[in-house]
Amino acid sequence: MTHPLITQSDIDRFQQDGVVLIKGLFADHIDTLRAGIERNMAHPGPYAAENLHQGESGRFFDDYCNWQRIPEFLSVIETSPAAQVAAELMQSETAQVFHDHVLVKEPGTSKPTPWHQDAPYYFVDGKQTISFWCPVDPVTDASLRCVAGSHLWEKPVLPTRWLSEENFYPDPKAYMPVPDPDADGMKVLEWPMEPGDAVAFNYGILHGARGNETNVRRRAFSLRLVGDDARYVARPGPTSPPFPGHGMQPGDRLRGDWFPQVWPRQVGL
Repeated sequence: MTHPLITQSDIDRFQQDGVVLIKGLFADHIDTLRAGIERNMAHPGPYAAENLHQGESGRFFDDYCNWQRIPEFLSVIETSPAAQVAAELMQSETAQVFHDHVLVKEPGTSKPTPWHQDAPYYFVDGKQTISFWCPVDPVTDASLRCVAGSHLWEKPVLPTRWLSEENFYPDPKAYMPVPDPDADGMKVLEWPMEPGDAVAFNYGILHGARGNETNVRRRAFSLRLVGDDARYVARPGPTSPPFPGHGMQPGDRLRGDWFPQVWPRQVGL
């Protein structure tokens, strides 16, 4: 029996389009997430970034891989229905934590989130992957935008550095250029969202977001998980996140002490 927050139609749509909106996935955890985001911004981790050039308006903060040191994030991972919903959408028997990601666009931040796929940045290969993007503020214009079906493209999209716009890896021929989904008439899915709603999408989905030119904050928490078929894969350069010293070899499942299984739930992480 599926979790009450989703239906078989949601599972089918996730498999076909690679993306689906889950209403209220984190609705019972909004205050906890807000507190965790504020703690994260007050005490950034080693991967924190400010994604604006000098003179650009607003503030675009992001940071990731903090769930082990931000107690609020750990609490949400342990107690929210995200792990079960992830496994069911992925059609996987298990779900493992990959990492968390905080993205904050303060009011008046005109800079968009560039179009990109997550998979080329990661050292994970597999069809059973999922990211939940959850705003903790009401979102309309600055909502996530996803290209339906892009997880099924034969060639991945070229990963680039958000601030410098340089190629992430040395061989761009292995990738397709970053497209312009609006100009190319692609099917772009986006939704107005309330705090606690979540966009669930496969790591291969091309996605981005507009700037936040409203007068309210746009704080978002992402939780990324993997399923049964996820395996470590070598990339042609350092990945993002890098996870130095992981010791895995191509074809290995992600090591459970670093990337713990959260569904079926086990005692402690």
